[in-house]
Amino acid sequence: MVLVARKPSRRSLLRQRVALGVWRYAEGLPFRREVRPVSLQEGGTPLVVSSHLRKELGMHELYIKNEGQNPTGSFKDRGMTVAVTRATQRGARTLICASTGNTSASLAAYAARGSLEAVVIVPTGKVASGKLVQATVHGARILRVKGNFDEALELVMGVVRKNPALYLMNSINPYRIEGQKTLAYEVFEQLGGRVPDYVVLPVGNAGNISAIWKGFLELKSWGISERLPKMVGVQAAGAAPIVEAYEKKRDYVEPWRDAKTMASAIRIGKPVSWRKALRAIRDSGGLSMTVTDSEIIQARDELASKEGLFVEAASATPIAALEHLRGEFKPHSTIVCVTTGNGLKDQESVKVDLEKAPELSGGQDLLDALRSNASG
Repeated sequence: MVLVARKPSRRSLLRQRVALGVWRYAEGLPFRREVRPVSLQEGGTPLVVSSHLRKELGMHELYIKNEGQNPTGSFKDRGMTVAVTRATQRGARTLICASTGNTSASLAAYAARGSLEAVVIVPTGKVASGKLVQATVHGARILRVKGNFDEALELVMGVVRKNPALYLMNSINPYRIEGQKTLAYEVFEQLGGRVPDYVVLPVGNAGNISAIWKGFLELKSWGISERLPKMVGVQAAGAAPIVEAYEKKRDYVEPWRDAKTMASAIRIGKPVSWRKALRAIRDSGGLSMTVTDSEIIQARDELASKEGLFVEAASATPIAALEHLRGEFKPHSTIVCVTTGNGLKDQESVKVDLEKAPELSGGQDLLDALRSNASG
């Protein structure tokens, strides 16, 4: 199902008196009448200028679009506000999704906001507890299924087809994509009415890359912008069915039955939006590539220690890819990396050992420790 918004003018889409965020762009969303959005003031996330990594990598303009500052800490909120708003229009009462964490948190929060029931299906033993904390506290009903995310999603989709009382909230829901495309509108505005040369982002179930591409396509088709960016989709080396299809020039994706990566948000071997993702990459003249788990961790730690941004592991894949992409980028390119989730979502991947921290018994111990660190 493809949704088409009515053609807005630049003035009506970029409404200057409305704060930056998803519903600033209501004119570009596929609703036929005025709506009362189920909203937590999502979107409007910062586009942070890289200070240190840009210089180290020799890049002209490097920005980080920090989606971890959405209400539940991930980009999922952009799509969830629009999809839940649509669900209320349809009179839905029970929202359901399969999730590795971020979708469950977002669904639970917006269901609570809209006075709806939330049901979350998670793969046993494969979800970061920091993400399920949110789903739990927002009152979602959590059920487990043996297997991986792909099997959980197949189960949910099968049940939804037989039970119209359930409203599916995974990214196959076209209203999710409509909300997520607003990131493109925001980046355009935050760059002062410019389209970046490259947009680099993680790819898991592949809804986000196709959504953002859709947003840039619309800006151009509406006459608001004149250019399009190259889309760069990054996957973990152990869960890379889209990269495999791209590199082998296939028109289909071969599912990976045993996808493995510590970046749980993109540990997906059978992405439902693969077709749209491949189209976005190829039509934009972009590319798709992999990074290893060790590169992901290094990139996450460097982004935190050098730029002050703490993102979850999956979100660090675009940063990890930059080193490999240096030869691809043209001089003076404007590059936007999309980091999709907050680092506090994935604390299990950060090792903290307080036993190794020196214990102080007084002021002299503190001075000695500071001198030791300075001389070391």
